[in-house]
Amino acid sequence: MTHESDIIPAGLPDYLPEGETLVWQGRPDWFRLARDAFHVNKVAIYFAVVIAGQAGLRLASGSSWNEALKAVPVLVGLAVAACAIILVLSYISARTTHYTMTTKRVIMKVGIALPVIINIPYSQVDGVSFALTGGNRGNIVFKLGGKVRLAYLMLWPHARPWAFSKPQPCFRDIPNVEAVATRLAQVIGGHMPSETKQAADAGGRLVPAE
Repeated sequence: MTHESDIIPAGLPDYLPEGETLVWQGRPDWFRLARDAFHVNKVAIYFAVVIAGQAGLRLASGSSWNEALKAVPVLVGLAVAACAIILVLSYISARTTHYTMTTKRVIMKVGIALPVIINIPYSQVDGVSFALTGGNRGNIVFKLGGKVRLAYLMLWPHARPWAFSKPQPCFRDIPNVEAVATRLAQVIGGHMPSETKQAADAGGRLVPAE
């Protein structure tokens, strides 16, 4: 019979070493991920503009309303298909992602077809910040030390947007982000160099990202 203690927590490659304990685990909110990382809303707006533009051009060239609207069903079908694909990819991406915080490190299991596990000891973290993305959801960004190098494409969409030259891992669109950030500040405070502890304010919360 298998006991609960014999089960490796999801998102971890193996049992945690002695002296290291699990603090928090979570994953992105898939719909927020679709908006913020996969930009499904921008795709929908793009198709809306294309549809309106096509109809407007035909009307301007003297076509009747019936003729102007002939291309609309095809474009609407393409728009629905594109948005549906993005939503499915976002859902799968969120469901296959595991963010883990222990007493000694951050662990990120990311990737759909080829999952990878990224270990980030707190000793390699130079700073942490968080930013709300909607409701109680938001991002927690890890600024890594100078010698740590991670590929942006390997991290995406679990990376700080537009930070290509020096990618920064990110807990993306997680629920209850402020509570998680507070917990992280409490755990990480004893591991980070003293000059980087300004990432946490007097209340133990992480400083919001600029």
